[in-house]
Amino acid sequence: MVQWLAENVFQYIAFMILPFLESWTWMPWYTIALLHVAGVILGVISVLAMFLIWLERKVSAHIQDRLGPMRVGGWHGWAQSIADGIKLLLKEDIIPAMADRPVFIVAPFIAFAVAFMSFIVLPFSQHIIVADLNIGVLYVYGLSTITVIAIIIAGWASNNKWSLLGAVRSAAQLVSYEIPVGLSILAGIVMAGSLSTVEISMQQSGGVWNWFIWRCGPFSVIAAILLYIGALAETNRTPFDLAEAESELVSGYHTEYSGFRFSLFFLAEYTNMFIASALVVILFLGGFTGLVPISFVPDVLAGPFWFLLKTLLLVFVMMWIRWTLPRLRVDQLMTTCWKYLIPIALVNLGIIGLWTSISG
Repeated sequence: MVQWLAENVFQYIAFMILPFLESWTWMPWYTIALLHVAGVILGVISVLAMFLIWLERKVSAHIQDRLGPMRVGGWHGWAQSIADGIKLLLKEDIIPAMADRPVFIVAPFIAFAVAFMSFIVLPFSQHIIVADLNIGVLYVYGLSTITVIAIIIAGWASNNKWSLLGAVRSAAQLVSYEIPVGLSILAGIVMAGSLSTVEISMQQSGGVWNWFIWRCGPFSVIAAILLYIGALAETNRTPFDLAEAESELVSGYHTEYSGFRFSLFFLAEYTNMFIASALVVILFLGGFTGLVPISFVPDVLAGPFWFLLKTLLLVFVMMWIRWTLPRLRVDQLMTTCWKYLIPIALVNLGIIGLWTSISG
């Protein structure tokens, strides 16, 4: 019954209300509807980021035996993230006297806008999605390339040598690792024959054995691993966090940021972790489909559960890696990408393409 209601309500909105509103885009209720959707996405991102910050503290506490995150802030430190959020909102907003003020101000908003816009095509189920674009995967990949612009202008506008060096490092890193990420994404697209995030997920329904990670034997597994490694680099996570290396660059490209503007960079980082992990889940781990087909659980409940479970598991692995592995040197980071990841990803894509064409 719940499943039937969910499907029919979404279909009614899609085929009856939205076309009417689109024909009257100047009317105030259309703007109000869009603002409501934006508010919901903003609320989800805020709660999700707060939860991931809390989870990061728990992971670090367990891995490195840190007592503070286990005791401060109520039961298991649940209130610490709320306190940090209030603190960042109340802190003084300092802009360096010699900074490029307009560019300095707009940089964190660009970084957050990219993460905000990427949420539009994430399918929590077949029907729970803001917009099922027919170029959904390309849309997310294209938006991720804009992040480097925000980082570069933030480092340059700060008029700080450490910030600028962190921004240049980030540009070299993100531009380089976009190549193996793009090749690995293409591998998933070749197997699916579609760019729609919903359609790619639906093609993997029927159980874990239908996921794309097994579709082309070991080569699809390699593509998933390469995509995940590239996601670590794209989100500036350890061991690829040279853009904000505290031991040598103070805090990298956002050294001069404080208060609310710093919180936007912080919010964007954790949101991008979720989006990058979600992309791996959509392309190779079944998306919102379950480990086994369960007919009696409505899609409106099962889809979000499986999608969040798999995505948060990959986010947990990102945190696990951060508190376990040391940071790479710059030359090691670039060597890993250009000498190893790109050739492997290119050859792997060719093999997956041949495998898919032969198998039909």
